[in-house]
Amino acid sequence: MDNLNSLIGGFGDILSPLNLLYALIGVTVGTAVGVLPGIGPAMTVALLLPITYGLDPIQGMILFAGIFYGGMYGGSTTSILLNTPGESSSVVTAIEGNKMAKAGRAAQALATSAIGSFIAGTIGTLGIVFLMPQVVKFAISLGAPEYFAIMLLTFTGVTAVLGASRIRGLAALALGLTIGVVGIDSVTGQQRLTGGIPQLADGIDVVVVAVGIFAVGEGLWVAAHLRRKAGEVIPVGRPWMGKSDWKRSWKPWLRGTALGFPFGALPAGGAEIPTLLSYTAEKKLTKHPEEFGRGAIEGVAGPEAANNASAAGTLVPLLALGLPTNATAAIMLAALQGWGLEPGPLLLTKEPALVWGLIASLFVGNTMLLLLNLPLAPAWAKLLQIPRPYLYAGILFFASMGAYAVNSQPFDLWLLLALGLLGFAMRRFGLPVLPLIVGVILGPLAERKGRQSLQLTGGDINGLLGGPVAWVCYALIVIALGWPLVSGLLRRRRGDSNGGGGDDGDGPDGHLIDPMAQMGRGGNAPGGGF
Repeated sequence: MDNLNSLIGGFGDILSPLNLLYALIGVTVGTAVGVLPGIGPAMTVALLLPITYGLDPIQGMILFAGIFYGGMYGGSTTSILLNTPGESSSVVTAIEGNKMAKAGRAAQALATSAIGSFIAGTIGTLGIVFLMPQVVKFAISLGAPEYFAIMLLTFTGVTAVLGASRIRGLAALALGLTIGVVGIDSVTGQQRLTGGIPQLADGIDVVVVAVGIFAVGEGLWVAAHLRRKAGEVIPVGRPWMGKSDWKRSWKPWLRGTALGFPFGALPAGGAEIPTLLSYTAEKKLTKHPEEFGRGAIEGVAGPEAANNASAAGTLVPLLALGLPTNATAAIMLAALQGWGLEPGPLLLTKEPALVWGLIASLFVGNTMLLLLNLPLAPAWAKLLQIPRPYLYAGILFFASMGAYAVNSQPFDLWLLLALGLLGFAMRRFGLPVLPLIVGVILGPLAERKGRQSLQLTGGDINGLLGGPVAWVCYALIVIALGWPLVSGLLRRRRGDSNGGGGDDGDGPDGHLIDPMAQMGRGGNAPGGGF
């Protein structure tokens, strides 16, 4: 009850013309930078940091929170329309969202993304109000072995569950892990896979990888095929979600929210893991498995909800522990310290107006984003009516600008071209791109957590076992890897008991057809796209 009274007081602070203006500026700028690949909310907040020191702390935090939330919304727009994630957390959205756009359902994909983001952001903000103490207690109870087990479960999900071909999935994951270890070893200080190039000593930024693989790879693929096929105008289709779309979206919205919020509150949890797990869950639970890989609306609704719920969860450890869980939160932490404030358990006691005003601004900013993005869904979708040569020329321009903005060095442009050629080759030979991106993002973190686990036990392998959370993760890994074999044996036994017929999934040559391969065939066939 005290929390509700404090929240009402926060609304009293935020609902002033000047504060509402800062919220509107924040969500508008955040949406714009989310659309541009490589820019992102973290860079924008960093650029605005010196300016905000002249503002009142609550106004500065309202502005930053609007940029943070708006970036999550905007990143999905280019993922859906152009297969170019504006943020690494929007990578999963591109898998089904861009297929929907190419099928003339761009407006539906954008609408389910906007509505799901609003619902998840609202529920996540309520979670900040009511669940902050419990979530923080759980987050700080996890150690390095638990995090390592969660990473392994994620790697298993992208290779053994999502892909039509496990071999191709493992190959793509290996490429991603290889890219992820480029740079200086954090323990020994030695350079790894840099080839003596100084610019690679700090590693390869995930934004450059995502933009190169998705945007440049897509542009090269389109350019290579325009010689055989004239540039086509993709139809926009019906402008709003139909009854069936609503029916298929509301459960993924809630499931994505349930996955995203706890991971956002975990140190180094981020939005990448819950968006991936949400996609995996929707692919397993859907009543329309044949649509996955061809444009399933559940594959957009769930990950986008997880994305925005994770953004809300990020503020829990930031405000309660002074612990940033991503780059944007780290810069917001620096802003608070610049104002002479110290985030942590005492912040809520010393600065209640700031904390509750910030939480109230999340509700207001979330509503503004829905009102801003939902009516614009058909207008955004009409971008697809631009002839493809002109459209992808613009994409390559903004992709190059975004990649250059990451480190402001020309070397990144050559790196972007090399990664674009890799993306083109992966598409040509049917390698799924998602395991590669997951390997780049989570590979270094998994390595660090695995090393920490072993160091705690002097190199004993038992150090990786951890506690109950790790045990559950390992059990799920065993089930995910062993289930296809068990399922195949059960089907074969059933077939033998029925007289050896081929009605239970056997192929014409008598070999058992992998049901998971049948479910995921659409996205991983050679030339089948990302």
